Amino acid sequence: MADDDDDFSESTTPDASTTSTSGDVASTSGELPLAGDGRVYLVPYGWWSQACKSINANGLRGVPYVAAPPPTTSYSSKIINMFNSDQVFNLQREIVEEGEDVSGRSYALIASDMWSQALKWYRDIGIEELKEKNLPIEGSSDVYDIALRISVIRSTSIITVKISRKDNTLEVHRKASKIFNGESDPVRIWDFSGQTELLLMNTWNRVPQDVRQPDQEILLHVHALEPASRRNEFKQDEPSIPSNKTTGFFYDGSIESKGNGISSNHGSDLFSGGLKAVGLGLVGLENLGNTCYMNSALQCLVHTTKLVNFFIGDFTKEVNHHNPLGTRGELALAFGDLLRQLWSLDKTPVAPHHFKGKLSRFAPQFRGYNQHDSQELLAFLLDGLHEDLNQVKQKPYIETKDADGRPDGEVADKHWQYHLSRNNSIIVDTCQGQYKSTLVCPVCKKVSITFDPFMYLSLPLSASNTRTMTVTVISTNGTTEPSQHIISMLKSAQLKHLIQGLSASCSLRDDETLLIASVYSNRIVGYLEEPSDLISLVRDGDRLAAYRLQKDSDAASILVFVHQHQETIIHTVTRWKQFGTPLMARLPKPSTGTTIWTEFLKAMNPFLRSGHSALSSSHSDSTNCCARIPEEITKETVQTADLDLFQFYLTDERCQLQLSKIEMDEPVSFNVPKKYVHVLVNWSENAFEQYDLGLLSSLPEVYKSGGIFARRPQESVSLYSCLEAFLTDEPLGPDDMWYCPQCKDHRQADKKLDLWRLPEILIIHLKRFSYNRFIKHKLDTAVEFPIHDLDLSGYISRKPETVAEGVIQQPSTHYRLYAVSNHYGGMGGGHYTAHVFHEGGNRWNNFDDSRVSQISEESIKTSAAYVLFYRRI
Repeated sequence: MADDDDDFSESTTPDASTTSTSGDVASTSGELPLAGDGRVYLVPYGWWSQACKSINANGLRGVPYVAAPPPTTSYSSKIINMFNSDQVFNLQREIVEEGEDVSGRSYALIASDMWSQALKWYRDIGIEELKEKNLPIEGSSDVYDIALRISVIRSTSIITVKISRKDNTLEVHRKASKIFNGESDPVRIWDFSGQTELLLMNTWNRVPQDVRQPDQEILLHVHALEPASRRNEFKQDEPSIPSNKTTGFFYDGSIESKGNGISSNHGSDLFSGGLKAVGLGLVGLENLGNTCYMNSALQCLVHTTKLVNFFIGDFTKEVNHHNPLGTRGELALAFGDLLRQLWSLDKTPVAPHHFKGKLSRFAPQFRGYNQHDSQELLAFLLDGLHEDLNQVKQKPYIETKDADGRPDGEVADKHWQYHLSRNNSIIVDTCQGQYKSTLVCPVCKKVSITFDPFMYLSLPLSASNTRTMTVTVISTNGTTEPSQHIISMLKSAQLKHLIQGLSASCSLRDDETLLIASVYSNRIVGYLEEPSDLISLVRDGDRLAAYRLQKDSDAASILVFVHQHQETIIHTVTRWKQFGTPLMARLPKPSTGTTIWTEFLKAMNPFLRSGHSALSSSHSDSTNCCARIPEEITKETVQTADLDLFQFYLTDERCQLQLSKIEMDEPVSFNVPKKYVHVLVNWSENAFEQYDLGLLSSLPEVYKSGGIFARRPQESVSLYSCLEAFLTDEPLGPDDMWYCPQCKDHRQADKKLDLWRLPEILIIHLKRFSYNRFIKHKLDTAVEFPIHDLDLSGYISRKPETVAEGVIQQPSTHYRLYAVSNHYGGMGGGHYTAHVFHEGGNRWNNFDDSRVSQISEESIKTSAAYVLFYRRI
């Protein structure tokens, strides 16, 4: 309802002391309880008579009332009524003998269960039966809602009907007025529901005798089914006026059935026996301006059977108007009102202005008419509905404790009980599950196990969750040539995982270790030394070199050799220019020019050209590019010409200054101990003739969008592989550190999730959108997801417990798909739709804003699938 409707209802709805639902009255006054769920349907009497023969209702006898406008005594009253938005009619009890011929137009007032059976009969076999018997087909499946205010007059034979334009559009208001207008022919309302009689008697009985109050009004919604003749008459007499659909079913102040043997979950029977059977729920939502994201999410939710049952029933009794964490019930009422409109008999698309207004009020991020994310809306809506319907009025404070070695089943059940003691709603019962969270401290190896609830699962697309990295491995002892290795791992992996992959790929020996460095402009600009660092810190354009170093228990310094040579700028003007990839080696003790020379020649041994040797002595084999290098080199083992190939200088960390020349056989001393000793190696022209530097000329990028290491086009991935990636052990992010109770410090712990308790409705969000500081990206990877049987038996950690009587049966772990929220397009723009399975028609339908169309089951599997809705089978 619009806001003015809410205000009007509050002003006219009777006080609880004088107004009652029929169930309460029946239990106190001895009257029979109302049939069905309390809703009343107005249908043509002739149509109802034909239906009675097939639904075993011939024994029912209706109570007749004659409808007529109330008498007016003055001309001014008639003028005022012309401009009044309310049409007022009296329904007066009439005595009709059995078998008496009644002239005029007649209608039947029937309860909801009668309506469901009659309409099912009509649509299934009724039309054919009437044709075979040559009987007039009076009925039509076209219906519209009429909001009536039943004013209880202090009489046992007269009640007053008010038809207000606040609850009806102009066209429906006029049609309703014509139905009740008895100026030409008397209009009889045959009450087969017993509700008018009950309304008169019980409201009269509940009014205290010593209180003089004005006439009591109760808001009641009646669905009118028009005969074909009358419908044609309206089309001829009245202009075509666009109308918006009015509030469906009942609202605050309506007559409802409860207690006394009638289930409080009224919608359950109606949905299973009526709404699905007659094919309701195929109503679109108008796009109010970039609100397709909202329409898509809503269509998936309003076709969740358990939610339909709940909101079509008397859900207002469970609204928590005092929960500060919710919206004081406003969001739940708006959603329930919208759901009822979408499941009403009118197929006109609904414009969700009222719901959008409530959404914007309580979720400012959805204000305006920009495009948003359907999953983000779902997350807010489910949480808001839960808090609005939470039956826990005073939430107890409970401190959850770590497992500390206790059995998982015991801890999980305890955590779930704690959760339910604070959260009790239809949303929890339907959509919430529980997973097991295991944290391991990387330092002290402390293990922490907790059990937490979840509303939905956000699964990474497994293909998008991995990263391919190219790293060049370089030896430091001259035994192997540089080699490039391509390693694939999770994007959330740490440096230690990259080192593990490289070690296996290059067959690293037990006495070796890898040191990874980032190389830029022919010198090292950073070292990747912290094992817990995320590989996401490495950019695709970076160039990485992994050096194979001997393990050294004495933590010897590391030599870093940076190559440079002289180049001519203009004529005789020269400068030193760096080139190639730096090399590394352990710095032996004691450190002399000879030892530094030796380590450099070892590292350069794989680059020797054929026919040359690292030394002029007989210690090397010129036919082997990786010939053995002497353990110690002296001037006597090197010719004078070889000494002129290279010159060595100590330099700073930026490798820009030639600080001191390193001389052969002379000690090299440092003022302070250094982890890295940087050495500039000046190359002569003759050195280039002996060494082939092709392998050191450049390093490949970690990932290059083109070329030999380009990624292949993404193939489809399985939903199961996405689930496996979600459940894989991964480290916490640097902004999500865990406080280790044993270390007494925040640690970047390893986290492992396991499914423990599955919900009745499983919502799966596919993480197609990725965001970082520099770029937003959408992944169009096609996901192969099951439709009829999603089997999660292999992914749930909770195991059945064996007792004396046998094994406790666990809830089913098999699910069937019933709705999909789709997103087409990219980050800059796009469009949302919904695919929904309708059980009444046993078919899939596409909801594209206001348009609803049937689709095949095969067509629902697209790369646009974004949020999947499964129900337990």
